Order: sequence, then C-alpha cells, then structure tokens
Amino acid sequence: MTDLSTLFQPLTFAHGPSMKNRLMLAPLTNLQSHVDGTMSEDEFNWLVKRAEGGFGLTMTCAAHVQRIGQGFPGQLGVWSDDHLPGLTRLAAAIKANDSLAVIQLHHAGMRSPKDIIGEAPVCPSDNEEFGARALTGEEVEQLRDDFITAAVRAKTAGFDGVEIHGAHGYILCQFLSPEINLRDDQWGGSLDNRGRLIREILDGVRDRCGPDFQIGLRLSPERFGLQLAEIRDFAAALMAENAMDYLDMSLWDIAKAPNEEAFQGRSLMSVFTELPRGNVRLGVAGKVMSPATAAQALADGADFVLLGRAAILHHDWPLLAARDPAFAPVSLPVTRAHLRAEGLGPAFVDYMAGWKGFVAEDAA
Repeated sequence: MTDLSTLFQPLTFAHGPSMKNRLMLAPLTNLQSHVDGTMSEDEFNWLVKRAEGGFGLTMTCAAHVQRIGQGFPGQLGVWSDDHLPGLTRLAAAIKANDSLAVIQLHHAGMRSPKDIIGEAPVCPSDNEEFGARALTGEEVEQLRDDFITAAVRAKTAGFDGVEIHGAHGYILCQFLSPEINLRDDQWGGSLDNRGRLIREILDGVRDRCGPDFQIGLRLSPERFGLQLAEIRDFAAALMAENAMDYLDMSLWDIAKAPNEEAFQGRSLMSVFTELPRGNVRLGVAGKVMSPATAAQALADGADFVLLGRAAILHHDWPLLAARDPAFAPVSLPVTRAHLRAEGLGPAFVDYMAGWKGFVAEDAA
C-alpha cells in the first residue's frame, strides 16, 4: 500500500506561514457570490467547510480585480473596498481552522462575457472571435496596478497570501500566448515582453505586501496558443529568480502526456518537476482524486497537490485520508443531496450538474 505519510508533512515557504500538510484546496469556480461580487453565505460556508475538513491551504475561487474582468456569474470580487467585510470574515474563519487563507486574483480578459460586464471585453490585442478590444498601454499599467491593489486588499482583509491566475486562457495567460498577444510594444513580441506583466505584478505585490505575505502563481502549459517550451522556460526563470513562493501548475490531468510531439515519451508533469526551483515550492493539479495518486505526485517530485473535484465530493478529504490509507472517494455520479451535504449551495450544485457524469440526472 502507498505510504501516505508524505501528504501530512508540513511545508514551509520562503515567505509567510507554513502549511500543516501538502494538501491545498484548488481555486474552484462556484457561482455563489452576490451580483456585486460580495461574499455570500453559500460561498463562505463552502470554503470554511474545506478548512474545517483539514486542508493545509484554502483558496478562494478566481476573484476578479477589475469590474470588467468578471468571467462568470456569481464571481467573487476583490476590486472594491466594498468586498472587504465579507473577505475579512472569510479569512478569519479559514485561519481559525488552522488552514492558510489565500485569494486567487483573476481577470478574464477576452473571456469576460459582454452580457455580464455590459461592454466589449478587453484583451492584449483586438480579438474578433471574442469581440474583444486591445488594451492601451495605459490600461495595461492600470491592470497591473489593480492586481497589486487587490493583493493589498487581500492582506488588509487578513489573508495569508494571494495566487496570481496566469492560466486557462484568462488575461495574464492571453499576454503569454503568442497567438493571442500580437502587441508590438513592451508587452508583446518576445517571451520576456509577453511575461513582463506577470513579472511586474509579482514584484509589485512583494513590494507592497511585504516579506510576511505569500505569493503564488498559477500557470497552465497547453492550449490557448501556449507553447510548452516557452511555459517551461518562463516557469524556470521565475523559480530561479525566486519571484514567488509557489508555482501552481494546472495540468488538467497530472498523468497526461504532453500534447506537443517534441515532448512525447514523458509526462507533462515531469517537464516541470525536473526544473531547478530555488526556494519556490511546486504544486500540481489535475484529476488528483485518491490519496495514493496524491502521494505519488509527491514521490514524482511535486511539493504539494491541489484538489478540486475530490474536495467538492468530500469537504474532509484530508481527514478521511489521514484516518484510512485505503480511503477512496465516492464514485460518480453523485446525488444533489450528497453535494448539499458537502456544503455546496444551490448555484454550485447546478453548476456541477453541467459537468458530464458528475451529478445523477434523476436524483434529488
């Protein structure tokens, strides 16, 4: 039987407090916040229940840093001081359960639905497919500053840190993509220029939030016009510079092979675990369901794992795994009643019902 003890070893970071274990709640879209981005009881309960369930770090869903950066209905906001009361209450409740409290900072860019934001979405370059307009140079600088201001707001609310969302085709990922970013100024062209915005955000957050605040970055290595070799090199450079405290690689499936032919014959995860990482911790996400799979990811070189769907199914996945090495998550599909019992509100349950095979169609 796989040795699960590594999952429950503490993990230190260059800045900020340690995680009590190697299990992090992935940032999960849940559609549960109020229309104005303020915290709802459903979102509060969903997150606090995961902290109670033993996760070493509890991360919010992607929280947008500008009003026009909203990517989906019911998204948590961190773009206004009006969001502070709910965020402050959340941070305190998560930390009271011995879990680190982290907000993921996000802007959807061209993927912001026009019917939600009330205007054309923005993008590094004009994008006909999404009806998005290019940001001016001044607007790029404002976007950078709004990410940094949102991190300061998170610190004010009592959070231990933030994760910068640079993955999944949202705006920072759009800047990284040579297919989407067609700019010819300091924000476009070379990989250094396309990565400049992320670097300046990381540096600005560290400067404004100080040495005791934790900074993470989420990257994804494929799709959205990304080139695996570029994302590998960008990740390697940031880790060599100790530009953040942890890198969260969202891989879709930690066992998958790379899409690109040049990288065949190895796992996608191994492209990143083999990189020197300085003082940066490396985490992986993607279909980690069982304790054995999580422990294997650590054995294969990750420092921690992020749980998404497994954490939706079991709010206390870490506690269950610690008690029973043979623990296996409930089989899919599950009933709506199961998800409600696990702390999902009605909007989140409806959202999960849209995931093929996740929710039993005829079950209450």
